[in-house]
Amino acid sequence: MQLRHLADKAVSTGLQEPASSPAAAPIQTTEPRQPAGPDALDIFASIGMLAYEWDIVTDRLGWGDNLAEVLPGFADVDLSSGRAYGERLGAQSATSRFDAIVTATGSDDGNGVLFNAIYALAPPRETGGGPLVWIEDCGKWFAGRDGRPCRAHGVVRVITERHEMERRMTRSAQFDALTGAMSRALLAEHSLRLLGQPEKTRKPFAILLVALENLFALNRTYGYDAGDEIIVGLASRLRSNVRVNDLVARYAGNKFAVLLENCDVEQAKSTGQRLIEVIAQTPFTTEIGSISVSARIGAVVAPRDGRSPAVLFQHAEEALDAARQRNAQRLVCYATSLARDNGRLHALQISDSVVSALNERRVELAFQPIVQAQTGQTAFYEALLRVRLADGSIVVPGDILPIAEKSGLVRLLDQRVLELALAQLRADPSLRISVNASVATLHDPEWPEWLANATRVYAGVADRLTIEITETTLIDDFDKTRQLITDCKRQGIKFAMDDFGAGHTSFRNLRLLDFDFVKIDGVFVQNIIKSQDDRFFVRTLTDLARHLGLKIVAEWVEDEETAQLLQGWGVDYFQGSLYGSAVMVAAPGESQPLARLA
Repeated sequence: MQLRHLADKAVSTGLQEPASSPAAAPIQTTEPRQPAGPDALDIFASIGMLAYEWDIVTDRLGWGDNLAEVLPGFADVDLSSGRAYGERLGAQSATSRFDAIVTATGSDDGNGVLFNAIYALAPPRETGGGPLVWIEDCGKWFAGRDGRPCRAHGVVRVITERHEMERRMTRSAQFDALTGAMSRALLAEHSLRLLGQPEKTRKPFAILLVALENLFALNRTYGYDAGDEIIVGLASRLRSNVRVNDLVARYAGNKFAVLLENCDVEQAKSTGQRLIEVIAQTPFTTEIGSISVSARIGAVVAPRDGRSPAVLFQHAEEALDAARQRNAQRLVCYATSLARDNGRLHALQISDSVVSALNERRVELAFQPIVQAQTGQTAFYEALLRVRLADGSIVVPGDILPIAEKSGLVRLLDQRVLELALAQLRADPSLRISVNASVATLHDPEWPEWLANATRVYAGVADRLTIEITETTLIDDFDKTRQLITDCKRQGIKFAMDDFGAGHTSFRNLRLLDFDFVKIDGVFVQNIIKSQDDRFFVRTLTDLARHLGLKIVAEWVEDEETAQLLQGWGVDYFQGSLYGSAVMVAAPGESQPLARLA
């Protein structure tokens, strides 16, 4: 039952004046009351509720007989009037019982009007004082003949512990627990306050979005504890190098936002450049030693670059994205939509290049060897996409695949890579190849039929082909992926789970999928000599794969010490710079493409 709904029943059980208050005649009321059970007061006392009735006209305040139990610090204090009770109100209180009554919405139709208030009471010094006692006060007020409140009754209970917990939760929502910097939400509130100032007196202000570079690599190289120490140090360094009235907020992950009040574009550039220098010039001290880091900054100036916090943040992120581009300045100030227009133009140029490369057969393969762990002999190759531009330069997948995926071209690239791989397999009967398949390709309803036709055209090679699927792809549509693997394996094609460990596939799902190989994500392999966490994780993955009878490929094997450790754990194959980088291969004589763009 809600606290405020108990108010009427509490009062109906009978009230008394505080022991210290002068004798007073019982408060007469005209409201009909429902009889309460004989143990109602005991129930209220057992759950910490104290009933009261207040005659607002005469200011007499009556209390239930469990006052000393609910408010022990006030048992010997005069609380016989609303005024005396109000004198105990703590300065931190945002409201009071009186405020809640006079500001309550609605009018009394004879049943009273509900009110609710949360406030603090300060124990009197003469009784020893003490910390504030926070009160929740719920009840009803009733109107006199003039329609204004003339009396009220209700219940109070102590909520000091709950109030403190809510205060801590509110603070945790407003300030970052790791660095003590304010949250993005609180930064947005400050920005909104500055934007809402009168136009005649409003001053421009800047927001600098500061991003720590390569935090992921730092975490992998030095450990997450060192990464956290760097983030804490960055927050401290930012606060030490801005004005007292400027604000520093933890924006997200490796990003901080600095709000510079009364700041124009030139001042924002000057401050941003200075922050970049002070971040880079002195290494950060961590438990494992000094670590040098660098940062990039995207800047906006309000209200020129936005008249709401959301727009300002969006534009700051666009400026930061521009600063992160290859060969870009470390500090970029937002300039209307030029960056986005340039980005769209670049995407169109890439898409046109991909279309031309497909039509003109400039999609090529590079082979990277995958060797047997025991002998170091090449077991098979991973066929990697390369696109040769019209000027003869080579583009790697990372430069085109994000745009190709958005433009719907990645399926055609996958088909061409697979077609080239099948041609290589037919030309060399001793060759074994693995190729990657994107999410778009796997979810294409026409792809299984296309693959079946391709293996018929290149007869006798399917059993030397392996298709790699990233672990995260499985989450998108598990049942479809499972059916696809089943259908393809009927043709003799093998399947490998790529980036094993990155997507945390459940043990049950891994058992249900008929994989032949798992490829352990290289980000976990490259630092296993230095990182105890990575060693534990990779060892766990290898034990799981071996338990399921799967062959194991470790990616990014770059030194002998790593190779020996993995070999001892039972890894079957190695792939990485220690055994050879990807090398371009010449296409054998091939048939007409199976798919061609119009």
